[in-house]
Amino acid sequence: MGSFRKFMAFTTMFTVLLLYLIPTKAQEEGFISAVISSKGLDFTKDLLIEEAISSIIPFELPQIEKSVKIPLIGQVDVALSNITIYSVDIASSYVETGDSGIALVASGATANLSMHWQYSYTTWLFEVTGNGAASIQVEGMEVGVTLALKDQQGSLKLSVLDCGCYVKDISIKLDGGASWLYQGLVDAFGGQIVSAVEENIAKKVDEGIMKLDSSLQSLPKQIELDDIASLNVTLVDNPVLSNSSIEFQINGLFTTPIDDSTSSLDHKGSLNPLPRSAPARMVEISLHEDVFNSVSLVYFNANYMNWIINKIPDQSLLNTAEWRYIVPQLYKQYPNKDMDLNVTVSSQPIITVVNNGIDIIVCSDVTIDVIDDEVIPVACISMHIHASCTPEILRSKLSGIVKLNDFTASLKWSKIGTVHMHLVQAVLSTVLRTVVVPYVNLWLWKGLPLPLPHGFTLHNSETFSTNSRLTVYSDVAFLEQ
Repeated sequence: MGSFRKFMAFTTMFTVLLLYLIPTKAQEEGFISAVISSKGLDFTKDLLIEEAISSIIPFELPQIEKSVKIPLIGQVDVALSNITIYSVDIASSYVETGDSGIALVASGATANLSMHWQYSYTTWLFEVTGNGAASIQVEGMEVGVTLALKDQQGSLKLSVLDCGCYVKDISIKLDGGASWLYQGLVDAFGGQIVSAVEENIAKKVDEGIMKLDSSLQSLPKQIELDDIASLNVTLVDNPVLSNSSIEFQINGLFTTPIDDSTSSLDHKGSLNPLPRSAPARMVEISLHEDVFNSVSLVYFNANYMNWIINKIPDQSLLNTAEWRYIVPQLYKQYPNKDMDLNVTVSSQPIITVVNNGIDIIVCSDVTIDVIDDEVIPVACISMHIHASCTPEILRSKLSGIVKLNDFTASLKWSKIGTVHMHLVQAVLSTVLRTVVVPYVNLWLWKGLPLPLPHGFTLHNSETFSTNSRLTVYSDVAFLEQ
């Protein structure tokens, strides 16, 4: 069972490596594009073959029985049992993609088998029996399977177009003192052993694909980021197969776990085909800026973008005494009182992917509260914040670092008279740079999970941002335990 689970995980990577690919609706826009390159296909092919072998070894073939006529002896009943494939070596393999599907071929394979044999025949006086062991080597074996990946009624349908196994040659060696006398007898079974190997290997591969297809149907259509946001990982069309890659178009928008709140987004359009002048990596993931805007909308609608700031590095700034020259009336009405800043994002942040980075526009209100036995709002300041984000890959997650570029502030209302905004803006700049931006970066450091099977991570990654989308080019490696 453990080997089969590994085989399923690796095969899932081969067909759905880039984003939990479970389709639901056709004719939708895809905001995440996932491409497995020829390098990625070769990497996955090698893993598939290795794990496929480990999942079926040892593999016992059905018992073979046959009656043969031996000169001077007559009719002899022979049975071959415990025919077991205990090792397989692959000389070469390749994977091909095309309009019709994906072909995976392993050729020049050698398989080693062991078995028990026994015979019996009857003379006019008594019954004669014998038994022993034998070793078998199958050479020049070729195994191939062609798969079709289709969208069927909202699910990714994986079906076998063709599957076969061909054995070029077989040699049998009997063990035992006088077993060579029976070599000719066992050689008569060569054809049946070859047929058994060919038929059962092909059947085993076909069964594995059927189990994988069943597993794909059960994968979730949403991946929860937390209890607030879930990523819609539905495939929106059939995979596009070229002669060197497989490309998937995925919905890729964030929603709440129970509804589709991002439907109100003013989508700018789905992804166009990706340029091919890109680093040679195994996988390529392109995210439209609407992916980031959808997650900002979900958190905004969930009232998650509100903070009460009552502790800062320079705590004296949250006491009215420090504001006596900035807002004299504030200190006069509330001398030496503690304060807090109630920050509320007033509209959904707008995220734009530009050349070499991500631009972020945030509009927020900062209410100044005085703590005097109760919370007393005394003024409100509107801010228009311009920030930028440098994306980074943290193992298998998309992270980033936000930097404050500039902001403007204006007085929205006041209960404490005239407010010198140029002085207030200096205080707010300190709060933004020392409290708000570090808090946002701490949250971003957790990262957005990128779609990789358990046990794998990205390495040698590069990110490029241009023309409304962020693209990640990366190789894939085993996750160190």
